[in-house]
Amino acid sequence: MSGLIPSADQAFMMSRKRRWAALAVLTASLLVITMDMTILNIALPKIAGDLHPTSDQQLWMIDIYSLVLAGLLVSVSAVADRWGRRRMLALGYAVFAVASSLVLLAGTAEHVIAIRALLGVGGAMIMPTTLSLIRVIFTDPKERATALSIWAAVSGLGAVIGPLVGGFLLEHFSWHAAFLINVPLMVVGVIAGLLLLPESRVEDPGRWDAPAAVLSLVGMVARIWAMKQFGKEAGFVVPPAWVAMAVAVVALVWFAMRSLRSDHPLLDLRLFHGRQFSAGIIAALGATFSLIAALLLIVQWLQLVEGVGPMEAGIRLMPIAGTGAVASLAAPPLSRLIGSRAVLAGGLAIAGFGLLYVGLAGNGLTLADMIIASCLVGVGIGALAIGSAMIMGGVPTDKAGNAGALEETSYEFGGTLGVTVLGSVSALIFRADFIDGAGFAALQQLHPALAAQAKESLGAAMMIAHGLGMPDLAAEAADAFTGSLRFSGFVGGGIMLGVAVVVFFLTPKGTDVAKASH
Repeated sequence: MSGLIPSADQAFMMSRKRRWAALAVLTASLLVITMDMTILNIALPKIAGDLHPTSDQQLWMIDIYSLVLAGLLVSVSAVADRWGRRRMLALGYAVFAVASSLVLLAGTAEHVIAIRALLGVGGAMIMPTTLSLIRVIFTDPKERATALSIWAAVSGLGAVIGPLVGGFLLEHFSWHAAFLINVPLMVVGVIAGLLLLPESRVEDPGRWDAPAAVLSLVGMVARIWAMKQFGKEAGFVVPPAWVAMAVAVVALVWFAMRSLRSDHPLLDLRLFHGRQFSAGIIAALGATFSLIAALLLIVQWLQLVEGVGPMEAGIRLMPIAGTGAVASLAAPPLSRLIGSRAVLAGGLAIAGFGLLYVGLAGNGLTLADMIIASCLVGVGIGALAIGSAMIMGGVPTDKAGNAGALEETSYEFGGTLGVTVLGSVSALIFRADFIDGAGFAALQQLHPALAAQAKESLGAAMMIAHGLGMPDLAAEAADAFTGSLRFSGFVGGGIMLGVAVVVFFLTPKGTDVAKASH
């Protein structure tokens, strides 16, 4: 196997027991990362009560992590290919642990923002490197498909377990515990990683392309920031966001041109010539576009319309995690029976029908309806295990870092784009329906300033309605949000069905992730 240094070849002779022990280390670290992404949302109210951040500072606490993560994915993966993937992973664990422990010194909102930025650096080192190491360690395609299905199952579980763990910690400890829980887990990860994981890196990666690294950083950060601004304004008349998007387009097009012209690109975009690889990327992008936005709206509906707490909301989302985990583990053996493209496209279609079910449930949307829809959506999340296997199995081993970076970028981009587009559409529909109600008209007459705040979001409307003792206003806000959720289900479900069709016809007939493609 050319392209790797001899120490990487040792990975190919690892015992079966050690391979699966290595996977346990990689998936455990992934669980910590995905949990951390959701725990902050639970801890934010207590942080706000203690540090009194401004509204802009609260937004930066949330956004800075994804901005740094997205900006560094390409460059960090390229560095890992040159310096060593195990070293990069161990350093990522250490950075994450140090950043989390610094919360003990955090006395201002600025400190928390800086810590979140440093966590983003650690996350960029960890996320794509786990995928590339799975590609290196599991050379047998059948084992690799199983390993990636476990990786996908753990990723889905982490997003749901986060609120449960966060809720428990905040009930018994201060908000600092939401950060400090990472420290011992990452310390164990460093030790276990150095003992169990093989080192691997590309033998002849070529000259480091510094301008390309800068272009990828500027382009990715500007793109994510612009989309977040569009989402926050619930519309697209945001001049600063358009300027940032223009900068992103110029930087990323320039980066792509440099990459395509180079013999040793920082990111090999020629990987998209492979239909199997491209289909996997499109599946990841399209699925996260619909699913992340839908989950965000469902969480708001559970907490603000149904009135459940954050921890209970996490429990209500367990069907998604449960069915997703089962589907992830079942996907590889099922793909050997009916084919990989049928499993991936079929799973995406089932998830699409799950979102459509939300729209078809009508204004009388109930928790039972949401559980049914969640189970269908979970199947789609599980099917992404096949998409990941197609991505990582569709490239040579020495391109594993590039593939991991592109897969993580597709998840990040799809999720952010979905929240921006579907979130904005949902907010516009909510506002249009809400301001037509008699309760809002009464509020407009009594408190025009509060009415302007109430129409901006369901959370603001509910807080004002309860504060003023206006149950009719709260009921109207709940009905308007449920209507916007239903519409988003129609849109997201339609997009998922479209992605399923594209993935089915793009994936080469006979594709089997349990068989070697290189």
